[in-house]
Amino acid sequence: MVDHRTSVESLGEDEARAELAWLAAEIARHDLLYHQGDQPEISDADYDALKRRNDAIEARFPQLVRDDSPSQRVGAAPASAFAQITHSRPMLSLDNTFSDEDVQDFVGSVYRFLGRLPDDSIAFTAEPKIDGLSMSIRYENGRMVSAATRGDGTTGENVTANIRTIGEIPQQLPAGVPAVVEVRGEVYMAKSDFLALNAQMEAEGKQTYVNPRNTAAGSLRQLDPKVTASRKLRFFAYAWGEMSEMPADTQLGMVETFARWGFPVNPLMKRLSSVADILAHYREIGLKRPDLDYDIDGVVYKVDELALQERLGFRSRSPRWATAHKFPAEQAFTTVDDIDIQVGRTGALTPVARLTPVTVGGVVVTNATLHNEDYIRGIGNSGDRIRPEAHDIRIGDTVIVQRAGDVIPQVLDVVLEKRPADAVAYEFPKKCPVCGSHAVRERNEKTGRLDSVTRCTGGFVCRAQAVEHLKHFVSRNAYDIEGLGSKQIDFFFEAEDPALQIRTAPDIFTLKKRQEASPLTKLENIDGFGKVSVKKLFDAIDNRRDIALNRFIFALGIRHVGETTAKLLARAYGTYAAFESAMQQSASFSGDAWEELNAIEGIGEVMARAIVEFFKEPRNVEVISRLLQEVTPQAMEQVVATGSPVAGKTVVFTGSLEKFTRDEAKARAESLGAKVAGSVSKKTDILVAGPGAGSKLDKARELGIQTLDEDEWLALIGG
Repeated sequence: MVDHRTSVESLGEDEARAELAWLAAEIARHDLLYHQGDQPEISDADYDALKRRNDAIEARFPQLVRDDSPSQRVGAAPASAFAQITHSRPMLSLDNTFSDEDVQDFVGSVYRFLGRLPDDSIAFTAEPKIDGLSMSIRYENGRMVSAATRGDGTTGENVTANIRTIGEIPQQLPAGVPAVVEVRGEVYMAKSDFLALNAQMEAEGKQTYVNPRNTAAGSLRQLDPKVTASRKLRFFAYAWGEMSEMPADTQLGMVETFARWGFPVNPLMKRLSSVADILAHYREIGLKRPDLDYDIDGVVYKVDELALQERLGFRSRSPRWATAHKFPAEQAFTTVDDIDIQVGRTGALTPVARLTPVTVGGVVVTNATLHNEDYIRGIGNSGDRIRPEAHDIRIGDTVIVQRAGDVIPQVLDVVLEKRPADAVAYEFPKKCPVCGSHAVRERNEKTGRLDSVTRCTGGFVCRAQAVEHLKHFVSRNAYDIEGLGSKQIDFFFEAEDPALQIRTAPDIFTLKKRQEASPLTKLENIDGFGKVSVKKLFDAIDNRRDIALNRFIFALGIRHVGETTAKLLARAYGTYAAFESAMQQSASFSGDAWEELNAIEGIGEVMARAIVEFFKEPRNVEVISRLLQEVTPQAMEQVVATGSPVAGKTVVFTGSLEKFTRDEAKARAESLGAKVAGSVSKKTDILVAGPGAGSKLDKARELGIQTLDEDEWLALIGG
């Protein structure tokens, strides 16, 4: 474990692996807050910084790239309140650039990929990046048939009824359009409409909204389309999904076609060639930004010629032919009134700065996460500075805060000249503020460094950890039990009557039985409940007694195991019995089962140890044993491509691949029914070795595993 501000160049491989695991989980958490809850906890700048650090570590340690890495995914899973729509073509996100040099690098990467071409011979489009909600609208024979949010990039929320209420979006396209048309763009709320809505809410004595983006997203997710219709949402078209015929051969030509079909398109879009012209347009849009009637947070550049876009292709989660040039974050000064400590599901003690309310970019901000003890001190574990002169943060300090479109800011620095004379250094607690148990920073046995996170040692003795674990268990991507939300979990956990108590996950599934056996305490007689709501709750619980294996594993709350990792484990082991048995066989951190766990692509040693340690804890095993008496995790269906020469086989790629990228190789292998592992074990069937292959190739030869070079692999799978 490492300090998350240690320079990337100073990281060892184990430290990098551990930090990539933390970054994957942390960024996934913020994705859920932003894409599903419309309630982001950090600023765009903070979020982008996390992703940049993840990318930097992966660039230095490409062998450690995880399957659940932020560089491998988009957005968050769709909310359960709406039906789901699977996108015919994935809705990918864009990579971000932040400086003129980054833009130069992007343009240079396009030229390098395409080969030798004259300077300025490739045209790019440049258009404002709208701060709204991404939308895909499908038309068949000219008639709108469905509309879906981005969701996780593969599956989105069906919001067709709500999209029909937006007057700017055509219900019917003109005669002569292709049979299948998917128009993609951004749903947003104009600043003027937002201000008018807030004035109306204030006049009615109701709570006002925070910003146009969140208001638009919340309005679009209303279950009643009449509410959406009352909010005056708008739309800009700029992209497409499935098209049965292409009406143009350039990006600009496609957007101009959308305009002819009746869609609003952004008037500031231009076609440009030189980097100088691109940057000049970026600055021109930046100057116009305050006067625009819609929020933007940057400028998007795309290769204009669609044939070149096709050649450039995609990375796992973003196109090579496009990038978003973000605007600088906005800053303000305020005072730290207090520092609170929050305790999470894994026992992490997170300090939160309570700020004197300050308006930054039109939004009032009142708090900011301070991450951990070292962040407050202003230095990293290795002594590196994370703020000039290693300024610490104290209660009473005047601080510079920064945000870029969201509510919660980043504390950049302290204004020492304004520090009160009686301000004292903040003393990070040595005991958990919730249960009083010791709070410690674990030491990495290999590096000797302290973990940056302080954790409560109380485990399930700690109310905060137990409650947060239950909230995780019933969360949307785990058991997703309707009617059992945060407030209900708090109520049942605090209940004194055994007939009402929910202290561990199995208690959820015995609640109905205990209620039926209780002669006195009936849930339906308690304020906030009733016969109908209680029946719905019990039905919702019973409907989750059979659950997908990956959701079950995710619900267990194993440290470092996010939704994507849970899917990896479910695919690898197939059944819960096989998974638990393998973890028990790995208890000594050696042997075949341990090697096979580490060989799963995306499972590093830090994560593997955390999983095995979870199953070495008797209390965890006891709770799971009781849980399995009430629920049945379903076996994972194995996807097998019929007729494929590698179907069902385990493949490892190593070395510097030249014919294809590692992502492309993995995706192709999996589409043919193969399993891709990250390291060689006795269960490996094929090793594909590029130039520079080292220890993996040696081990494969030692074990007698079939080894192929890139040409032989392509010949095997049919090119």
